[in-house]
Amino acid sequence: MGGFGSVFMSVSHAIGTMALLLLEIVRCTLPPKLDGPETWRNMYRVGVKSFPIVVVTAALTGAIMVIQSGMYIEQYGAYGLLGWGAGYSVFREVGPIMIGLMFSGRVGANNTAELGTMKVTDQIDALRALAIDPISYLVMPRIFTMIVMMFLLVIVGDFVALVGGAITSQYLLGVSVELFAWSVIEYVGLNDFFHGLYKAVAFGFAIAVISCNAGLNTSGGAVGVGRAVNNSVVGSAIAIFVLDYLITYLDT
Repeated sequence: MGGFGSVFMSVSHAIGTMALLLLEIVRCTLPPKLDGPETWRNMYRVGVKSFPIVVVTAALTGAIMVIQSGMYIEQYGAYGLLGWGAGYSVFREVGPIMIGLMFSGRVGANNTAELGTMKVTDQIDALRALAIDPISYLVMPRIFTMIVMMFLLVIVGDFVALVGGAITSQYLLGVSVELFAWSVIEYVGLNDFFHGLYKAVAFGFAIAVISCNAGLNTSGGAVGVGRAVNNSVVGSAIAIFVLDYLITYLDT
């Protein structure tokens, strides 16, 4: 019973601090307040440095999906549906979720570690002592860049996955790139593409808020930073799947 109470209090505390952070975010968006140098630094750290791993992950994901579906395509001779199957699943589900999980593990964890280290070394309090709002200076640039870069990386990842799938279908299954592309263009609609982008924005915002909240509420020195990073990654992963379910349910 004591363990359940401890978990309940921890979850309640996390929800409460996140609600307060959301109120602070709303306050800082009216009007929008972004620190230019901090925003550009986060753009490079979040977007540019994530680009290589997104490209590799997306290309292999597209190839694996084609290989997995290839046996059924060959069994029924439905080669014209190969591109549709890959494009539909990549645009709506696999692309946003795979990139979101990678994003939470790489960017979200780094974000929490950086803010958590600043918190336990009293750098956050030092900013307040200098009359600098840490939400406006540190949090808002991170939220903005994580939403924008998640959106852009999902677009890049979607098309890289299709390229990887098309190349795999050509050389392993004998399905021409032209037929693969025709299948995507003919059967996959823009609503499928935009469905994934809605998820990208939602995932980016959730990862940003959860990672910033975990970092700003870190305590207990180096051990506390590690615990905050773990909570951030786990919380972000749960949020990704919950949001994926809700958006899929509402958009059907």
